Amino acid sequence: MRNTRRVTTYRIAEAAEVLAVSNDTVRRWIDGGRLPSVAGTEGSPTTIRGTDLAALATELADRPDRDDPRSTTVSARNRLSGIVTKVVRDTVMAQVEMICGPYRLVSLMSSEAAAELGLEPGVRAVASVKSTNVVIERH
Repeated sequence: MRNTRRVTTYRIAEAAEVLAVSNDTVRRWIDGGRLPSVAGTEGSPTTIRGTDLAALATELADRPDRDDPRSTTVSARNRLSGIVTKVVRDTVMAQVEMICGPYRLVSLMSSEAAAELGLEPGVRAVASVKSTNVVIERH
């Protein structure tokens, strides 16, 4: 990410990381006109304006997953698909750990709920996150 003259720009690899897609996908979006870019001069890379990247990120986030009927019937919009890596249970509570892409999530739930969902290491699951307090730090 570069902040030159108050315009934040991203290289292709940085944009791909932000959008959680491959560099090739970003290049295809640029070539297809879906994502505007600024061609680099000789020796400098192609860049994407932060505002253009934010617009595409918003478009992608606002589009519900058409394969998931729950995506339009629950209020939690932050859904992360992943795999259960660890479950620790006692008689009342369960601590469930998941890896969702580059993120490790930990959820506390009743042992009964974890059992009903069949949550065990290796099981695919979706974490739905809804929070009234989200801390954002500048990267």
